[in-house]
Parts: sequence; C-alpha cells; structure tokens
Amino acid sequence: MKRTYDSNERMEEAAMKLLVYGAGVCGSLFAALMHEAGHDVTLLARGERLAALRRHGVQLAEEHGPVRRVPIPVTEHPGGGYDLITVFVRTHQVDAVLASLAGVQGDVLFLLNWAAGPETLGAVIGHERVLLGFPTTGGTMDGDVVRHRKAGFLTRRVPMPIGEPDGRTTPRQAHIVETFRAAGINAKAEPRMAAWLRTHAAFEVPLGQAVHAAGGPVELADDPDAVRGMLHLMRQNLASMETPPVPRAFAALRTLPQGLLVAVLRRFLKSPTAVHSGLSDSSPATAAELDQLAEQLRAPAGAR
Repeated sequence: MKRTYDSNERMEEAAMKLLVYGAGVCGSLFAALMHEAGHDVTLLARGERLAALRRHGVQLAEEHGPVRRVPIPVTEHPGGGYDLITVFVRTHQVDAVLASLAGVQGDVLFLLNWAAGPETLGAVIGHERVLLGFPTTGGTMDGDVVRHRKAGFLTRRVPMPIGEPDGRTTPRQAHIVETFRAAGINAKAEPRMAAWLRTHAAFEVPLGQAVHAAGGPVELADDPDAVRGMLHLMRQNLASMETPPVPRAFAALRTLPQGLLVAVLRRFLKSPTAVHSGLSDSSPATAAELDQLAEQLRAPAGAR
C-alpha cells in the first residue's frame, strides 16, 4: 500500500503498517515501541535471531533491569506493501537489503550509518522512496535479550533525526516524525540529513576503530596517546568534508584545545552511555561496518 499525503489537509491519525528490517538492538527496541503504540508491525530477522524471536518475542531490559517480552510478528522476507519500511542494519549489509526491497511497496527510511549519500540508495529502489535518519537509542545484545540504555537527561535531549534526501520539509516527513513521537520515540525533522550522516561517520569511524584496537571504551580511555591519535583522525575527516559539520557542535572538535577535548573524550568513554552501547561490540561485523564507512568517507559524497 502506498500512503499519499495532502499538504493542505490534516493527516488522520491511523495505525501504520510497518516493516522493521533488522532485529538488532535498535530495530528490536523500535519495533517494540511501535507495536505497543498500536501499529501493525512486522520485524524482519534471519537465522538464529529469527528463531529466538519466534520462541520468545522481543526481550528487552533497561541495562541490568528485569526482562520484559513483547510479542511481535516476525518474518524472514518482506511481504506485501507497507506504509513505511525502516531499515536498521549495518553499513556493509545495505546492498543485500536494497536488492530485497526493490519490488516491495512502501517508503524506506534508512536508520543507520551511511556516508555515501542517498543517490546510491535511490538508484536501486527508486529515489522517491528514500528517507534518511539515524537511531539515537543504544545498547547491547545479551544473548537474545536487548539491554538498552536507561532514558536519562542526555538521551532525552538527543532526538532521532529524520530527513528527506534533498532537504525539503514534506508532509510524509512530518507524518513520520509525529507518528514516532506519539509512540514515545523522540524524533525530529533534520533538513541536512545527508551532511549529518557524513559528519557522524567522520566522528564514528576513528572512534570505533580506536575502541576496537584498544579492546573496549574504558581501555581506550586509559590510553591518552591513543585518544589523541583518534582525535587527530577525527579532525582530518572533518577538515576534508565538502560541507560544514552537521550538527554545528561537531566543529568544536576542530577548534577547541586538544587537551580539553582529550579530557572530554576520555570521560565519555568511561560513561555508561559509551560502555552500554555498540562501542562495546567487538564482533567481526562491527569491524566490517567501520571499514565500509571509512571507504565511503574516502569517496566524494554521493559516490561509491
């Protein structure tokens, strides 16, 4: 089904038919929140993760708190048309996702690390279907249980950005943001989403690679020289960008004194936000994603 929007009329509140593609930490948590808000949600997973979801549903816990189960329909392959398809996968898995969605109806919101621009996505599934975003939730997989960060002052102030590839403000973007917010997801419209993602990658790649080399965020924090080297690579990435950083606060990484930034980064790396996040994931998939993101950063925006 293809939902149409009339910018001159108020859109009716209705349950959204939603495919959540990817059942890791972010996809599972997002699917649970949308399901509990009354939307028609199907969660796509494969392999052992699919089997676990069929047995137990989505299992969630706030960090070390008790586990709760949310029964959500799951599938291995996309079905019919959807109002919206949200994609929560790693960067190096996107090509396979695009191939599987080429003939499936529905707008596609990519909520992931991506520095290659929207053109590479739209070339496969249709440029008119593409929206960009980034999940701001975080956590780790504890077996089959998603242990996510507890909501706090900082997490409540960092919204999930969602944007059109060309920066326009559109009725479908507004509807998605409003629907997510009604489900308890702190979303906001971001007019410079492609630049936001490229800025984030410029920060994320050195951070993730340094954490991986050190053996974890706390271990990296205990090595000031490694943190200084990481900061140097971040500054190089930001300096090579074709556009100013988005959000503008990232420009501080280029202008503030090195000593101050090293101290701030070391404190962040020891915080629960960093420790209970994907930074603690040392799997081969994490390394593959960082390598793919680094390759995208080396290419001009929009190139592969």
